[in-house]
Amino acid sequence: MPAKQRPVRWLMALGLAGAAGSVGVGAGVKPATPAAAPPASAATFRNPVISSDFADPDIIRVGRTYYAYSTNVGGSDVPVYTSGDLTHWKALGDALPVLPPWASGGNTWAPGVLAVSGGYRLYFTARHTASGRQCIGVAASKTPQGPFVSASPTPLVCQLDEGGSIDAQGFTDADGKQYLYWKSDGNCCNLLTGLWVQPLSQDGLKLTGKPRDLLYNGALWEGNLIEAPTVYRHAGKYYLFYSAAAWDSDTYAVGYAVGASPLGPFKKAATNPLLFSGGEVAGPGGQGVIADGRGNTWMYYHAWTAGQIGYTTGGVRSLRLDPMSWKSGAPSVRVTTRSQPAPARP
Repeated sequence: MPAKQRPVRWLMALGLAGAAGSVGVGAGVKPATPAAAPPASAATFRNPVISSDFADPDIIRVGRTYYAYSTNVGGSDVPVYTSGDLTHWKALGDALPVLPPWASGGNTWAPGVLAVSGGYRLYFTARHTASGRQCIGVAASKTPQGPFVSASPTPLVCQLDEGGSIDAQGFTDADGKQYLYWKSDGNCCNLLTGLWVQPLSQDGLKLTGKPRDLLYNGALWEGNLIEAPTVYRHAGKYYLFYSAAAWDSDTYAVGYAVGASPLGPFKKAATNPLLFSGGEVAGPGGQGVIADGRGNTWMYYHAWTAGQIGYTTGGVRSLRLDPMSWKSGAPSVRVTTRSQPAPARP
């Protein structure tokens, strides 16, 4: 997130940041046999899949179509793109063209979209005008591309005593119960940063129960914050992925923790970080997990290009995608720039 943070450089010291038109057929002439379509495995792609700025991405699948959302850029508070294959993307416009009364424009970050009965809910971070902090709102739409609308006079989550609240992501479990995860923005004011969860109402518009803190920064590689929580269920366990360290440096990276319930407790993996800088790819983060048409898992994330880290250098956080494998319950993924087999279409 674009909050001010102290740069951290120990990751490099650890060696982790290096690393055809139709033709008529005459009488008596046998039509040519159409060429067989190439197998899905023949399709390839190369990162990035969106080369322009597309930070803090969230991707959902609706039928055979994917939708991607990002942090504000180019005058759009929540840019939305669409794709049929996860690798070729088309811009649709702004999914949240009007902010609610409590919010000011220009700092709308890290959107997350959740499908609910009868429509979709967009959870977004925006500047809380009254306090100057970042807080979380929710907006509704009947379609995944929007426009999403919210007329609420107050944010959905706004932990002012924790520095604010950002990076909200919804999750629907196998039993249909829904949860919202987010980060308390303590790094804005020299406080600890934590990841939180709270159950959602079935319409996705209200929180129920009580908030529960799950994880805090503390590991050496995490620096002064953890953020961007996303949950993925695999083989009966819950994987809480998160980003950590300085977002505008090559020390930014992705870790994960494992739990037996969406509400935790979660235990950080001893092998963290999971995804980190390498070669031309710098500071990967803002991650999520999506399944392709064959059920294979892919991690999507933003990253800088080495040598162009930070907006003051003219850098952008482009959208990237790499396959994520599983072995003995542990995920594995690496940053790439090479040509590789594309995801299977839905």
